[in-house]
Amino acid sequence: MYDLEMIKNVYERLGRKVEQVRTLFGRPLTLAEKILGAHLCDLSGPPPERQKTTVALAPDRVAMQDATAQMAILQFMRSGRRNTAVPATVHCDHLIRAQEGVKKDMLVALDENHEVYEFLRTAAGKYGMGFWKPGSGIIHQVVLENYAFPGGMMIGTDSHTPNAGGLGVIAIGVGGADAVDVMVGEPFGLLWPGAIGVRLTGELRGWASPKDIILKLMGILTVKGGTNSIVEFFGSGAQSVGATGKATVCNMGAEHGATTSVFPYDSRMADYLQATGRAEVVALAEAVSQYLQADAEVIADPEKFYDRVVEIDLSALEPMIVGPHTPDLARPISRMAEDVRANGYPDQITFGLIGSCTNSSYEDMGRAAAVARQGAAEGLRFAAPLLVTPGSDQIHNTIERDGQKKTFEDLGAAVLANACGPCIGQWRRTDAAAGTRNSIISSYNRNFPRRNDGNPETLSFIASPEIVTALAFAGRLSFNPLTDTLINDKGATVKLEPPTAEELPRAGFAPGLAGFIPPSDDPDRVNVAIAPDSQRLQELAPFPAWDGKDPTDLVLLIQTAGKCTTDHISAAGPWLRFRGHLDNISDNAFLGATNRFTSESGVVTNRFTGEKGKAPEVARDYKRRGAGWVVVGDYNYGEGSSREHAAMTPRHLGCRAVIVRSFARIHETNLKKQGVLPLIFVNPDDYERVREDDRVNIKGVTDLAPGRNLTVTLKHGDGTSDSFEARHTLTAGQIEWFKAGSALNAIAARQK
Repeated sequence: MYDLEMIKNVYERLGRKVEQVRTLFGRPLTLAEKILGAHLCDLSGPPPERQKTTVALAPDRVAMQDATAQMAILQFMRSGRRNTAVPATVHCDHLIRAQEGVKKDMLVALDENHEVYEFLRTAAGKYGMGFWKPGSGIIHQVVLENYAFPGGMMIGTDSHTPNAGGLGVIAIGVGGADAVDVMVGEPFGLLWPGAIGVRLTGELRGWASPKDIILKLMGILTVKGGTNSIVEFFGSGAQSVGATGKATVCNMGAEHGATTSVFPYDSRMADYLQATGRAEVVALAEAVSQYLQADAEVIADPEKFYDRVVEIDLSALEPMIVGPHTPDLARPISRMAEDVRANGYPDQITFGLIGSCTNSSYEDMGRAAAVARQGAAEGLRFAAPLLVTPGSDQIHNTIERDGQKKTFEDLGAAVLANACGPCIGQWRRTDAAAGTRNSIISSYNRNFPRRNDGNPETLSFIASPEIVTALAFAGRLSFNPLTDTLINDKGATVKLEPPTAEELPRAGFAPGLAGFIPPSDDPDRVNVAIAPDSQRLQELAPFPAWDGKDPTDLVLLIQTAGKCTTDHISAAGPWLRFRGHLDNISDNAFLGATNRFTSESGVVTNRFTGEKGKAPEVARDYKRRGAGWVVVGDYNYGEGSSREHAAMTPRHLGCRAVIVRSFARIHETNLKKQGVLPLIFVNPDDYERVREDDRVNIKGVTDLAPGRNLTVTLKHGDGTSDSFEARHTLTAGQIEWFKAGSALNAIAARQK
């Protein structure tokens, strides 16, 4: 299951390559520098500069979830290759609804998504990929259980791929086009990241959990603070956290924008590898353990080697709650009641939700179940419904065997399918009409408006599974289990005690591999299933190559105001069903984006007709007229999910350039991959010069070169104009993608 020969090869060359990297840099190395350096395609120097040099890397594997795998595989099929150059897997976890419970929801998913699952199964079989059937688990949990290994490097078509950092992996979330590069044997291009060190001291106590480490860090770094950096944890406190707790911390590092997050190898990782049947990996890792942690000089003087050092004392860490609407609005639980009153948040909790890829480990389920068991014994009942999402069939089978599942169900909680469900908008709520203002609390990773249930008025808060469970008993955001009491069914006062639970099951994990299908032994006999009249799958046509001219007279489709995430650009939820059909999913382009000039979501003015319309409809009209268009955005544009549809749908509809104050890393790369010019205001205040009726000229594209700025001219409707400089981060190779029309066009040409 875990490609032992590949792992042996990685470890055999690890020491030699790390010593080469140390010589190249001429100094001690951080852990991330060791792992990245060992995967560099070229070690001939000079050493890469942080956040300046784009390097070529050779990852060990690729993992894809079903929503993003569709487009990634459709692109791979255009490359001309017969099989993947590195081990790759497909995981069916995003398309399963959460509505009535695991049995009914799985039946609905298998019926609704049959043609997509068949496409993924047959394509995986034909091209040498492993296939994990629906219900087998969430991609990141399955990767942790089966594929992650200390010192490895992987990429995944999901922004929470860094989850594998809990086992010492440099695991990076990417768009599907990046995955295609690696699967066809091309290097993975990455801006050499900055280094943020987080020193953990002390030990978690009482109600505090690994989730609170990352929630605390979110408040410190904010949603932008980790951008183009790797967050590396170290210190005695790191060794006190189990592997799955470390994975939780790394998983949610996607929310502060980091390239990835990683922990050094230790005995807690070894324990988890042993428990998941990978004793051989432990033996291999122990032999090279000095290369699976930062050099001693780095730990002794971290300020000298990291760009920034953050200190967190685990012994003093209080449980945290973040939200609503952004994961960096953080406060300790002791301040929550005050914030509820001050901000007018609905105090009543309409739902509590635990699990997901972030917090569905055996320990997570055990601590939450300990709270539930304690409450039940004291005569308490849930005041808010609780939904439980196991991360994999292995976790589900184990908590069923060991009783945690029964504890939840006896209190009326609903156990959902082993899938993403409410975390990515696949929740079908029936308790409240759309638009009703209400509060929910989950142990998930994201809480943007509409993210969970499609309702912009749902205020979504995030905490640890045990805190969510305690608050479900209270039914109130303002409840603090550390100090407050509840009244049971006999009218007596009850105070919940801090939960305890085993990190790993004493009886071992219950088997959970029934959902895996290996690649076909006879791929030539496998036909990839795509019906010609399908509304969910569509073979890709290449995007047109650049015409060799400076873009002129471009129309402004929309200038977005404030936060514009990939959820705003290309929503998930009901649109997930079109992830394999580029034309159909393009009907959701910018529907959630806020128009700066009107404050409306997804509504723009057609500059040819003067009429208002939905952004994708107006974009289609511009495309029919042969008019290219641009988007102007604010800071951290494209924050959130790795979904490359947020880049592909604008490109499909005629977008030529996106000009912003700053980009989120993955989205900027995705735009480059699809042949859209990603430009950044040299002077962020030039954002204010843009007018709704502007036509846009971009000068300097004919001489496009790394580090050379372009000139953007805005031709206003009143006959006046404004010009400003815009910079870009395109490398020479990425400029070739732009000229070819997309990275895939360039790759296909090389493969031929």
